[in-house]
Amino acid sequence: MSTHPTRVVIADDESLVRAGLYAIVDAEPDLTVVGEAATGAQAVERVRELRPDVVLMDVRMPDLNGIEATARILREVSDPSPRVLVVTTFENDEYVYDALRAGAHGFLLKRARADDMVHAIRTVARGDSLLFPAAIRDLALTRARERTHNAELRTRVARLTPREQEVLRLITTGLANTEIAERTGLGPETVKTHVARVLTKLGVRDRTQAVIAAYESGFTGTGLGGWA
Repeated sequence: MSTHPTRVVIADDESLVRAGLYAIVDAEPDLTVVGEAATGAQAVERVRELRPDVVLMDVRMPDLNGIEATARILREVSDPSPRVLVVTTFENDEYVYDALRAGAHGFLLKRARADDMVHAIRTVARGDSLLFPAAIRDLALTRARERTHNAELRTRVARLTPREQEVLRLITTGLANTEIAERTGLGPETVKTHVARVLTKLGVRDRTQAVIAAYESGFTGTGLGGWA
């Protein structure tokens, strides 16, 4: 395990917000702010230059919004790519869902407590996704009314084995691997293997993307029992 502090870049067009986030993050011994950005384009440049572990990304910024900045960062910066944590004013902001679809690893409300912000950064830094199933569900269902189900994703979900589909349903409820193991009676390592296969077969990078795929395919809709 690395003993180096988690390196963070803060991207927000409001200087007071950046200052507040800076104070919260830099007060922690295991976290350090290595750069700031006031626009999406600046965020991309800072990430290229500084190679942080985590980016706190506002979604509404001039020049290049947080959605496009997130997509560019994850497409252009690798070995490894940083973890992107969207910071937003409203949890039902339509941009949040688009940012998650673009590859963001979770989102955080600007009004969150300092302890929750620090926990969120540590969560995504260690490779986990910050899931809020109810919020993602509401955002996904709102979008589902605007478009038909994604046929390609539907085909991918249909190719999952019954056990893998069960695991996917449980992922959409926000359960961790240990909780899925308890619910299904499977061993933790077996669950880990099933989760990895689900991600691979869906062609997604993490659990957040898997949840989005479940909704956009129509597999998870108004209930959790299967195809909507």
